Amino acid sequence: MLSPTFLSRLRRLLPPHCVLNEREDLMPFESDGLSAYRNVPDVVALPENEAQVAAILQLCHANKVAVVARGAGTGLAAGALPIDGAVLLVLSKLNQIKVLDPLARTATVQPGVRNLAISEAAAVHGLYYAPDPSSQIACSIGGNVAENSGGVHCLKYGLTVHNILQLRAWTIDGQLLEIGSEALDSSGYDLLALLTGSEGMLAVITEVTVKLLPRPERAQVVLAAFDDVAKAGAAVGNIIAAGVIPAGLEMMDRLAIQAAEAFVHAGYPLDCEALLLCEVDGINEEVSDDIFTVRRVLADSGATEIRTADSEEQRLRFWAGRKAAFPAVGRLAPDYYCMDGTIPRGQLPHVLRRISEMSAEYGLPVANVFHAGDGNLHPLILFDASQPEELHRAETFGGRILELCVDVGGTITGEHGVGLEKINQMCAQFTSPELTRFHDVKAAFDPDRLLNPGKAVPELHRCAEWGAMHIHGGQLPHPELPRF
Repeated sequence: MLSPTFLSRLRRLLPPHCVLNEREDLMPFESDGLSAYRNVPDVVALPENEAQVAAILQLCHANKVAVVARGAGTGLAAGALPIDGAVLLVLSKLNQIKVLDPLARTATVQPGVRNLAISEAAAVHGLYYAPDPSSQIACSIGGNVAENSGGVHCLKYGLTVHNILQLRAWTIDGQLLEIGSEALDSSGYDLLALLTGSEGMLAVITEVTVKLLPRPERAQVVLAAFDDVAKAGAAVGNIIAAGVIPAGLEMMDRLAIQAAEAFVHAGYPLDCEALLLCEVDGINEEVSDDIFTVRRVLADSGATEIRTADSEEQRLRFWAGRKAAFPAVGRLAPDYYCMDGTIPRGQLPHVLRRISEMSAEYGLPVANVFHAGDGNLHPLILFDASQPEELHRAETFGGRILELCVDVGGTITGEHGVGLEKINQMCAQFTSPELTRFHDVKAAFDPDRLLNPGKAVPELHRCAEWGAMHIHGGQLPHPELPRF
């Protein structure tokens, strides 16, 4: 619990309405989008400007009080889960687009600005911001930087790290860092990449300068249905091998297709096992050539039905089904557990078969929705938390999916981050010397471990305990660590 003295000092830094500590006011902040993890914060601070952020951090540093930064709360790995005895620093009031420069094709925004709001503001200049998470209508740019978010168009245009130029961020002791520049390159270590995806563990971001891109002359999407999930997975690699880099290449299985169609009425075929959405964009001639190639490759790959959107309205309707897949699947069961791992594209058929086998093993249905082009999987494990042991089975199943991703040469996250949800699987992804280097980086920024403690990077003793219960291929993970 935070002391009355500390709370009194915190209130002096902010207007009265910007400090919340009554239980009914705190409840909305007890979890992020991953509702399986909940913890009511002790206090919520809602600064209205950068100076207040710095003052809060200085106060917490002086009193050795932990800080958990939070944006819009749409995260899916419990990265912004409140912890006891900490200040939950909510940055949603810092929501101004400070500068939009159409000539330089940049926008400088505060962390609480919604992802979609950037593109809406830039549209009048024929520009947009490329990363587009499915939650883009609600998620904020600060959270996108913290998690290195992607979206359905990240295959061609990259993740957040590829679309930002500069950050203003504050260390736990209230020191300002200005990272990166609007130039093409910056000298020194690439701290911009280091802070992107750091999950609020190194510094608190208060300003982001993003790149804006011109709207393509034409964008067109092809929908393809398959009678076998493995065939659809193989088609993904075949499209890339044919020399086409789609703007978006997404896949859904039967359960996800049926849920999305019932929810959005996107016009999806319901008699197939898998569906691919492949969008190409660029100048007219380039798009026409690529559409011809994509249709040929899909037919050669065994597609049972191929449609090309014949209008912008139909293109947006096809994408609406995919972007609404998560809430649509939420109608199929009381709860679902959303995983996020990345694998080499060539492993898609094998991994999808293994997920199906594990689904039968655990007795829990799975709806697969993912960014197929870059191998970023989003299996949605359906369960009922009111039934004894179902949550535990779902978590165990999800952990095995992530470990499968590592086994085939992939990683345990693509865009959702590690947070608290995947911290055990970090022990499968990295060796103890690598984890030690992560802790060294943390100590360089935050020696007292006050920023988002307990998230993203596990302590070595945790890996020892976890490894004692998990043997992979006859090998005990981290055999050099003492057992507890």
